[in-house]
Amino acid sequence: MNKTVNELNELWISAGHKVEDLNEKINAALNDDSFSAESFKELKAERDNAKARRDALHEQMIEAQAQAVVAMSDDDVEELTEKEKDIKDTFVKNFVSMVKGDPTILAQVSSDTDESGNQIGLTIPQDIRTTINKLVRRFDSLEQYVNKESVTTPTGSRVFEKWSDIKPLANLDAEDAAIGDNDDPKLTLVKYAIKRYAGITTATNTLLKDTAENILAWLSDWIAKKVVVTRNLKIIEAMDAVPAKPTITSFDDIKDLALKGVDPAIRSTSFFLTNTSGITELAKVKDAMGNYLLQRDVTQPDRYLIEGKQVVEIADKWLPSKSGNHPLYFGDLKQAVTLFDREHLSLLTTNIGAGAFEKDLTKIRVIDRFDVVTTDKEAFVAGSFKKVADQAGNLKTTAGA
Repeated sequence: MNKTVNELNELWISAGHKVEDLNEKINAALNDDSFSAESFKELKAERDNAKARRDALHEQMIEAQAQAVVAMSDDDVEELTEKEKDIKDTFVKNFVSMVKGDPTILAQVSSDTDESGNQIGLTIPQDIRTTINKLVRRFDSLEQYVNKESVTTPTGSRVFEKWSDIKPLANLDAEDAAIGDNDDPKLTLVKYAIKRYAGITTATNTLLKDTAENILAWLSDWIAKKVVVTRNLKIIEAMDAVPAKPTITSFDDIKDLALKGVDPAIRSTSFFLTNTSGITELAKVKDAMGNYLLQRDVTQPDRYLIEGKQVVEIADKWLPSKSGNHPLYFGDLKQAVTLFDREHLSLLTTNIGAGAFEKDLTKIRVIDRFDVVTTDKEAFVAGSFKKVADQAGNLKTTAGA
């Protein structure tokens, strides 16, 4: 029985997912101390066979598409518009149709489900995700400072070795000395489970009558803001899981944070992080000579330094103070926190739920899929302060000196 183009496309996608899953199994096997060469060989053979089937299905789908074109009559052939040739315009067209309740588009976006059985909706294409990611960086996203890993499965695990646990090689006193085994590294197993984070907004008739460019700009900006707020919140929760230091009241406390807070091996890649209110307070602190203790980076005048370490400033709305206490973190955030990104943003609309039916509105839901995990609590320390006192000075000027 011949398969339709759509059926072949679904088989091809399913085969691609199987290849991804087998790759994950191979990675897990390589990380397992009970590694078996025979099992690895079988897994690799299964993966290679799955890849061959995936590629064969893709070729068959292309062939079926070609055959369908050949079988079309002249009356069935329609010229593509310029907008339909552009993936962004096609996405906007489908989005507007979905909001308006076009049954064809609604059936299309409601048929696919994620790993939990929930409707995925209209998947945002890679081109538009790239635009959103650029906007995310502009909105003081903490994501840029943590370790980020793209994943293809809803759950998984990784093995991490802490910097502070790495042992040096042994010194051989004699030329004929026996070489001993290295100390076994202290490995930490970190598990992730992708979670779904969603937000809903209301679409107006004015929006739907706008141009494709304006609709896309509005969507990208709205989604980027939601992504930043959501991911920042989860990253801050992971940051707050690291050891907390006593409240900072003097500049010496800040130096202690930098010099005693993390392992010297990590200090070389470490930085300070605070919000706008925090850096405003720090910029006013003076040493015993009346000089400001917060230094300017001579290579980048718009950047502050403390003891030669960069001070990263995040806007208050993205990294808020709590009860008047400004946050001050120090360490290597990429060592401390990992964000596992499923990279599957999607949209879905309704005119029934979320109060839309009662008020005759259309609601748009965006779903982001990710998880944030603390990987090394010793690579980052958290402090806070309200005021930092000026350094007390005992310097006296002598006449004629």
